[in-house]
Amino acid sequence: MVFLIIAIAVVLVALLATAALVVPRRQRRVFDDLPPSHDGLTETEPPRGPTVVTAEPDVIEAPQPAPETAAVPDVPTAPPVETPEPTAGRLTRLRARLARSQNALGRGLLSVLSRENLDDDAWDEVEESLLGADVGVAATTEIVERLRTRTKVLNTRSAGELRALLADELVTALQPDLDRTLRSTPTGDRPAVVMVVGVNGTGKTTTCGKLARVLVADGRTVLLGAADTFRAAAADQLQTWGSRVGAETVRGPEGGDPASVAFDTVKQGTEAKVDTVLIDTAGRLHTKVGLMDELGKVKRVVEKQGPVDETLLVLDATTGQNGLVQARVFTEVVDVTGIVLTKLDGTAKGGIVISVQRELGVPVKLVGLGEGADDLAPFEPEQFVDALLGEPE
Repeated sequence: MVFLIIAIAVVLVALLATAALVVPRRQRRVFDDLPPSHDGLTETEPPRGPTVVTAEPDVIEAPQPAPETAAVPDVPTAPPVETPEPTAGRLTRLRARLARSQNALGRGLLSVLSRENLDDDAWDEVEESLLGADVGVAATTEIVERLRTRTKVLNTRSAGELRALLADELVTALQPDLDRTLRSTPTGDRPAVVMVVGVNGTGKTTTCGKLARVLVADGRTVLLGAADTFRAAAADQLQTWGSRVGAETVRGPEGGDPASVAFDTVKQGTEAKVDTVLIDTAGRLHTKVGLMDELGKVKRVVEKQGPVDETLLVLDATTGQNGLVQARVFTEVVDVTGIVLTKLDGTAKGGIVISVQRELGVPVKLVGLGEGADDLAPFEPEQFVDALLGEPE
């Protein structure tokens, strides 16, 4: 009996010892198999979850320059103010450029007129040349008839005499007695106000910037108004032109009221006592009634502070007779007082000067003869015809 009790006790001790060894192993395997989100974690294992790692930044010491080679920060400097070339005689200085593009017409006319026998066919060629240069039907007919009569009466045959006759007729057709003065002189305490208008694509904003240079070259102080609020680029471009000659630019928010910008420009120009306020308006198609009405509004709002002294219409010389259609609409809306003809350097259609003036009774006051900053010149009929016909032989 005693032996049986001892045997049972030994077996129990062995079973307990075996359990003590097996259970921890099983628990460790269970815990190892648990997913990270499980709560059964050992005391030494950190909780698993979002972790923010903050790394110590590497500290790199920049080499210290020697005192004598220490870098000096760049200080932005304002662009130098340019001095535009005088406008007096500018067309003469640009004569060679004009002659290169125009004298094909002049030489063609002189070649026909110098023929030994000026028959009907010859005069038909003269007429076609003038019409091709956009002189216009009425003006062409008048010029040809007068030339035909004078050459017959005077029995003119030499090239020099024929050139003189043709030049005289062309100058007469250009109406040299028209007043081409650019009204840019202040009246009393109020600056002269010049509005620049035109259709899209005529180079209007560029012409406005060049006109600022013309005024500065003639001794005027100028304030620019960027009333083309539809295009931020137009205001930027105008401001760049103005800064080159020391002229400030008034501008408003993109898409803002152009009449408000124009009004503020005149007001600030009066307060600053400048000589001339130059207002650039948005280009618009003459067929868009709403936009043309808006242009009329701009002028009416400006006139609350006084009259607009000059309204210049910018026309592209290459558009030919279509430019006349545009011009008529603009003159009806804003009472155009002067024409600026651009791109005369690249066309043989210089006769548009004659037809525009004849049809509208509005003088051409300025002509653009190139892309240079000072390639805008006061129009002088005699100088223009001289370049048109080329050098006399």
